[in-house]
Amino acid sequence: MTGERTITFDPHVHTDASYDAEGSVHKVLACCHNSPLDAVAITDHDTTLAAREALEQQDRYDVTVVPGVEISTADGHLLALGVVDRPPIGRSLADTVRWVRTEGGVAVVPHPFQVSRYGVRKRDLVPCDGIEVFNAWSMAGIQNRRAEAFASEREYTALGGSDAHDSTMIGQGYTEVDVTLPDGDLTPARILAGIRAGRTRAVGNTTSKTKYLSKYTRTVRDRMAKRVR
Repeated sequence: MTGERTITFDPHVHTDASYDAEGSVHKVLACCHNSPLDAVAITDHDTTLAAREALEQQDRYDVTVVPGVEISTADGHLLALGVVDRPPIGRSLADTVRWVRTEGGVAVVPHPFQVSRYGVRKRDLVPCDGIEVFNAWSMAGIQNRRAEAFASEREYTALGGSDAHDSTMIGQGYTEVDVTLPDGDLTPARILAGIRAGRTRAVGNTTSKTKYLSKYTRTVRDRMAKRVR
């Protein structure tokens, strides 16, 4: 029997497979299991290793895993939802969007216009499948409102995400997706179909100043360590 359901989905979560994040796949999925989230995307920087591991482990937890990756393009970061293959790195945003779609995935621009966070500049943005209009790390909310206005004006599908770099942040930003469940089974494909159809709403709360500064300090430390190596 065909059923319609609104699910909660955090499309932007990192594990310790990202150089600037903490938390194993187990810790991330356990946190999701004990939260109101129905689904989560593992989107580490330029690798799908943890996403594939999460797919293998998800049966132990009450959460649907959508594999993904946050790709470093020549024009800024891009979330690829629904992909498991190793992504290309350093290509143009347009080429990378095409690659994501060829892989059967959904291409979403995260934290747009925030150059200090490798957000895509407005002048470099190309047609994609969605824009992250709520990112929990936008402390003042100004950039979120700017992204939301842009997405509304250009009729882009709007998503919200936690951009969690540790398990305490998971679900602080998320997306409500209206999905069709013919047999009651929530799958990544059905979540992605809801996003492609634009049946989404961005929800969340911005992070505290203390958490923001802690993440910023850790990121700077990790980047410096990477340069030294």
